[in-house]
Amino acid sequence: MDDVTELAHRLVSVPSHEDEAAAGDLIENWLRDETDADVTRDDAPNGGNVVARKGDGDTVLALVGHHDVVPPDDSQMDGDDYVVYEEDGRLYGRGAADMKGAVAAAMVAFRDADPDCELHFYSFVGEEIGGTGARHFLSENPAPDHAVVAEGSTSYTTEGVTDVAVAHRGRRASTITASGTASHASEPDAGENAIYRGADAVDVVRDLSVPTVSVLGHDVSGSVVVTEIEGGSAWNVVPASCTITVDERTVPGERADLEAVEEIAGVAWTVDQDLPPMACSDDAFADAVLDAAAEVQDGSPSHVVKPHATDAGWLGDAGTACVVCGSAEPAQAHTKDESVSLATLDTCYEIYRELANGWPQT
Repeated sequence: MDDVTELAHRLVSVPSHEDEAAAGDLIENWLRDETDADVTRDDAPNGGNVVARKGDGDTVLALVGHHDVVPPDDSQMDGDDYVVYEEDGRLYGRGAADMKGAVAAAMVAFRDADPDCELHFYSFVGEEIGGTGARHFLSENPAPDHAVVAEGSTSYTTEGVTDVAVAHRGRRASTITASGTASHASEPDAGENAIYRGADAVDVVRDLSVPTVSVLGHDVSGSVVVTEIEGGSAWNVVPASCTITVDERTVPGERADLEAVEEIAGVAWTVDQDLPPMACSDDAFADAVLDAAAEVQDGSPSHVVKPHATDAGWLGDAGTACVVCGSAEPAQAHTKDESVSLATLDTCYEIYRELANGWPQT
């Protein structure tokens, strides 16, 4: 669809890895020019979230994206501008897959839909830095009843087919700090070796069991792994401190028992970031999105599970029944040759419009 391709190209062209205001301006102005919706811009940090509302009904359905991106590779920059081009049916550029292409598809679907529900569109800031935009929005507004978060779900089961994710893992990043007492290395018994205490904590982490839960018949399993360790000040000094970084992928309703490391003398554990997992809380909604996906494309889409966190986690925690459905394929986001299929953007437009026109089901 020409409108989706043109808008996606325009959005990807606007740098938004440091300041997201210009991309927000484009989205806001397009919605004001192209729709009769109630369009607002809030005061979320780094440019503000863009929100549009139209229609009337007893339930609220939201199409959700974000317009911030991670810093580009040098090859994706031309001076201060992003390099954006089309080749072999794909759009290349920072943010094409994650996730300005899908934002464009959702915007055009929002414009073209004739819903029986109250239809919302949100484009958040700060998704890449912990969901700051989504959290700000939810602190000031009621959560929608249902939402499609337009992060990637394409080619999970079949190449080129856009699936529907009914769950995703979260991420809890934490730090283990081991404290000891320094001494000269020639007299190790005069001190308390913090690295030894840290090593004991690593053993605890290594032996932890990780939870598995079931969402709509799909298993979602967590993981926990030590990713960094730092300690000591010199080759001849018994270390007084040691820090260990832990990456945990969380599942809905469960966590690994990392608190157990604090049973070791001199060891403390702190959480640095906790991005929530998501599990769709409405089977009928998950099925309706899958029906819409099956109606508008060849192949047989399925319910799937995503391995990483999205803003759907924040919405789900606030009471929204969420799924994730979007154009990005695995291994495209955050890469130096990031791209998205233009045909898949059109498919996502059709899914979003089909769902908006048919929800709630009667």
